[in-house]
Amino acid sequence: MFTLAALEAALEAVHRVFPGTPQYDWPLLSGRVGTETWVKHENHTPIGAFKVRGGLIHVERVARAGLAPNGLISATRGNHGQSLAFAGRRFGVPVTIVVPHGNSEEKNAAIRALGAKLVEHGADFDAARLEAVRLAGEQGLRFAPSFHADLVLGVATWALELFRGAPKLDVLYVPIGLGSGICGAILCRDLLGLSTEIVGVQSEKAPAYARSFAEGRPVQLDSADTLADGLAVRIPDPEALRIIQGGASRIVTVSEDAIAAAIRAYWHDTHNLAEGAGAAPLAALLGEREQQRGRRVGVVLCGGNIDLALFRRWVLED
Repeated sequence: MFTLAALEAALEAVHRVFPGTPQYDWPLLSGRVGTETWVKHENHTPIGAFKVRGGLIHVERVARAGLAPNGLISATRGNHGQSLAFAGRRFGVPVTIVVPHGNSEEKNAAIRALGAKLVEHGADFDAARLEAVRLAGEQGLRFAPSFHADLVLGVATWALELFRGAPKLDVLYVPIGLGSGICGAILCRDLLGLSTEIVGVQSEKAPAYARSFAEGRPVQLDSADTLADGLAVRIPDPEALRIIQGGASRIVTVSEDAIAAAIRAYWHDTHNLAEGAGAAPLAALLGEREQQRGRRVGVVLCGGNIDLALFRRWVLED
């Protein structure tokens, strides 16, 4: 699907905007887990999440080719929308973002602050996505999907930084929303010729990919009612599922309580704030610490954009 040269070029494009993010083996956190644990800090990007990498690659290509004369439109629960708004402002492309009713007010405010027009529609991400497609046709906008080759190539740069910046990893835990993060990690690992096992992580309340992976076909759910909004997807992308089936060893699911405990662990052991999706890989690792003992493990803290109310509920009131 990609070449190492294309990935290197994407990394160079990302680094023109920000200098990448660090990866650390925190002593307290590794002590808690019981094995050497490397954290990739995607909560340290300009929007506080890894999605900005894909947005930069996609919007720059669209802008240079003049493919969105009237602007871009997409749907999000937060970080994808922020990534497009951030890149749209940088490359002069108007951006409209559709979010479901009841979406995070703090993420909505961040999207608006980056200059995007915000539209509220539907009860969940998938309903918002369908409305974005409809508005694209009605208003002559270019629809930007949440899973696209540009996005995968862009977000794969976090994995390239991690694989080159940390010692050789035996296993890497990656959360799955719509799938760009884990697909990027799989493709990067394969391009580098590494043997790192990649484990996908989902919420028990939004296990569309876990069920699809087990059944060998896309499985659509009726709901994705998790407080980890970055994982709240009920309809898997077929192309993402194909890549995951070919490159991930397995997908594990974690409870809301386990995600909350992982957020607290990050706060106590590293003084970093994780959103639900960002903490899910650590939650999975903590649940499997015995089987991973003695191995070198990576987890991606893919974002830190947690609402204050949820932070109080999951961290301060523990």
